[in-house]
This record gives sequence, C-alpha cells and structure tokens, in this order.
Amino acid sequence: MTAQTIPAAKPIIGDDEREAVDRVMRSGMIAQGPEVAAFEREFGERLVDGHECVAVSSGTSGLHLGLLAAGVRPGDEVIVPSFTFAATANSVALAGATPVFADIEPTYFCLDPASVEAAITPRTKAIMPVHLYGHPANMTALRDIADRHGIALYEDAAQAHGAQWQGAPVGSFGDFAMFSLYPTKNMTSGEGGMVSCGSAEVARALRLLRNQGMERRYENEVVGFNARMTDIHAAIGRVQLGKLPGWTAQRQQNAAYLDAHLEGVSTPAVADGAVHVYHQYTIRVEGDRDGFAKALLDEHGVGSGVYYPIPNHELPSFNLEFDLPETRRACAEVLSLPVHPSLSEDDLERIAVAVNTISKAGA
Repeated sequence: MTAQTIPAAKPIIGDDEREAVDRVMRSGMIAQGPEVAAFEREFGERLVDGHECVAVSSGTSGLHLGLLAAGVRPGDEVIVPSFTFAATANSVALAGATPVFADIEPTYFCLDPASVEAAITPRTKAIMPVHLYGHPANMTALRDIADRHGIALYEDAAQAHGAQWQGAPVGSFGDFAMFSLYPTKNMTSGEGGMVSCGSAEVARALRLLRNQGMERRYENEVVGFNARMTDIHAAIGRVQLGKLPGWTAQRQQNAAYLDAHLEGVSTPAVADGAVHVYHQYTIRVEGDRDGFAKALLDEHGVGSGVYYPIPNHELPSFNLEFDLPETRRACAEVLSLPVHPSLSEDDLERIAVAVNTISKAGA
C-alpha cells in the first residue's frame, strides 16, 4: 500500500490556537487566570445549558475530584460500565469507593438500565454512565432508577461534547459531568478536563479540591490537590470551543456517508431523541476482528482502533468476576473507523471501499 495512511484520529491545531498561546505567553499570566475563567464560562454557556463549569488538569482528575466533591467516600459503591476506558473505574477507586460493573446494551454500547438496577445494593451511592463514542446513555431510564432508589447520577461525558438526549445536552443531567480535553477528543485544550456541576456546592468543592484546598491564598479549607488548568491550555480550548459546532457537523456528515456506503458490517445506530457526535464511528465485525483491522491497514492504508479490547473488570488492576455478556461480546467485535473532520471525500470513499472489500472477502 503506497497511499498515505488515513489515521484513526487526527488532532486539529492551527494558527488560531498558536496565536492564542502566544497571546497568553506575552501576557505573563501563565497559570490559572483570566483565560481559565473565560473558558469555564463559555463552555457552560455553549455546551451544558449554563451549568457552572470548573476546568481541571485532565479528564481523569475531573472524574476523581467530581466524585469527591459530590460526596463519594470509602465504603460507597458507584455503578459504572466495564466497557469503557479504565479512567472511569479508576476514578471511583481513587476516591476510596468501589466500582461495581454493569453490562451495556448491545445497540448503543452504553449502560444497560436493567443491568444497573440489578447491581444496586444498600451501599450504592451513584450511577455513573459513560456517553460512549459520543452517543448519550439512556438518561431517562437511568434518572428514573436513581430517583426510585434515592441515589445520585453522575456523567462521564469524556467523548460526548455537544451530544444530546431528548433535547437536553449531556452534562446537564447529573450532580457533575466530566468532559475530557485530551488531544484526540472532539475538541482539545492540549490536555485537560472540564467538569459541569449540578449545584453551586459541588462547584465550590471542586474549585477547592483542584487548588490545594484553598479558595483564598494560604487559607486552606480542605486537603486538596494540584489539578489546575493553565491559561495556555484554556486559551487553546477557547479557540477549539468556537470550532466545535463545525467539526461536529462534519463528523456527523462523515458518519452519514459511511452509514450509506458500508456493507457486511454492523454500523452504529442512533437512538430516537439522541444526538450522536461521533467521537468514534464504531462498527461490529463478527469473526476475525483483529485480522479485519490488519487488512484495513496493510492492504488499504486505513487506520482503525479497538476501544476497548479488555473489559475493565478483567484488567489486572481490578481482576474481578462479573457476568457481563454484552460487554464481552463488544470487546471481541468492535472496531472504530476514521470519522474525524480532516477526512476528505477521497478518504471516505477509500474507507468504504476497504471495509466492503474485506468484508466480502471474509477478512
């Protein structure tokens, strides 16, 4: 294969981001300052219906501090999917609580409400769904379960900037919600996270925890962390936030092309009332999924990714036994194709031809 490889993901950093960084560097205010405050305000206004937002150093720190700010303590249980990146369960463990793994529903790869309800115990503090691949979890059913059992609802929205459920944006349902700003996400700040807060109390607790436990210098109210976002990162994030609507529309257009042209594989579905922002375009490949991915790359120069090959509960860091058949099946079948905004029409055609050729040949 001599054509340039189409990458599975491609961060977009341009002159606007460079100019924003230069502006901060010239200002001399490098640490958490006016750019961070502006980024928090703009993110809240544009993406989460005006909820107060708190910027942090990474998505994982956002989950960790969000859990602490929401009152999760040792002895508590938080129900999470096993089919996700390890940071979801790691953050629960870092807060001293126990992650309890529930299964996913097979169509949208998000938490299965029936499995969640079966996992509730007297120690359950909260449910924390992941809006995986940019598709929102069933927040109607999960909110109903949480309310009936008197437990909290949190959101891992790391991959879901701009996604919606029944007309409401993800990040506006739970006591808190975390958005990752890692370079491969739908928008980036270089590194960082943003936490949308359901109450002023959670927001204040987060601000204390990210800044060594103090709101005013040297007046430490709690034992805290150094999880601040720099103004450099915030400046990049502000630029990217302005570009996000166009990039999201392009991702959706790219996904629509693939939906219409792929054959022999199971393409991603979208639930009624859901807005999918396609952080990943994830198909199912029955049979030799890894051979399929290798053929895509070796024979057609099309990159892809497997998110995720090992269930969280089976990772050496947890090594637990749960009966999660849909999670196990997804780990064996999922394959994410390029869907990022940098794809050209020729790229999309090449991806479709590659997938169809391999599927017809039986990988």
